[in-house]
Amino acid sequence: MQDARQDTYYDHLAPGYTALHQAEQERKLSIIAEQLAVRKTDRLLDVGCGPCFTTKFFQCRIVGIDPSIELLKQAPLTEKILGKAEALPFKDKSFDIVLSVTAIHNFDDVEKGLEEMRRVGRRDFAFGILKKSSKRREIEKYIRTIFHIEKIIEEQYDIILFCRKE
Repeated sequence: MQDARQDTYYDHLAPGYTALHQAEQERKLSIIAEQLAVRKTDRLLDVGCGPCFTTKFFQCRIVGIDPSIELLKQAPLTEKILGKAEALPFKDKSFDIVLSVTAIHNFDDVEKGLEEMRRVGRRDFAFGILKKSSKRREIEKYIRTIFHIEKIIEEQYDIILFCRKE
């Protein structure tokens, strides 16, 4: 589990989060949306959704999960859950698509979080990894172990990996 300082950090950052990160996150989500064939009937899980900019790019049923209550309050979702990637409260194969954009480096247990996303996902996975993260190599190693990488796109701040289950 993430320690209280992390949750407090994002709760404290929440009032200015959109001004700081919206344009950057939307650029990444635009790249992801161009690569994925999403149907209106699909279920999409956004892990580490924050204020959930995902809704601007995907016309399907979106569920967001984030450990920051203050960021979740800003999310325009009907289904938003206060929680962490390491303990996703969903049944196996509940989602057609699972995304996590620039959030994995915040997981306390990267491997457990990725395993959980694999467990609840069915078809497509997209992960944005912060290039400057000290956990970047660890994250990439676990993704390569747990998933089949179909495509990698490098953008300004992240490397975006498009994956399927092995």
